Amino acid sequence: MAYDEETAQRVRKVLSGRRDVVERKMMGGVCFMVQGGMCCTVSGRGGMLIRIRPETQAETLREPHVQPMEMGARVMTGFVRLAPEGYRTDAALGKWVRRGLDAAAARPAKPSRPRPRRAKRRKSPARSKRRAKKR
Repeated sequence: MAYDEETAQRVRKVLSGRRDVVERKMMGGVCFMVQGGMCCTVSGRGGMLIRIRPETQAETLREPHVQPMEMGARVMTGFVRLAPEGYRTDAALGKWVRRGLDAAAARPAKPSRPRPRRAKRRKSPARSKRRAKKR
């Protein structure tokens, strides 16, 4: 199931004033990343995933249209699933996206990892012999 492109466009509009947002397709949806961490995702399963501060998990789950984020049999702390009814209006969507931004900003910054160097390709002896014959 593809994600809701209209909702993704609405999220882009909310985030349009920021220069530090990276958009990635993952988990069957489109994920909006800030400072290297997920802020929110327009899910391919319907609804949205929103990053929240882990200490507010119990309180947030009592709000309407909010469910725990489950991966398999495991409940993910720091994330909730929001039904489409929870972000029907632009004001409601903006509120949830800002919560995701706040939670992403509160995370400690990930240390940058050096990219692994690629090993040089070795020429195979058979390939070298073929090239020598062609000359």
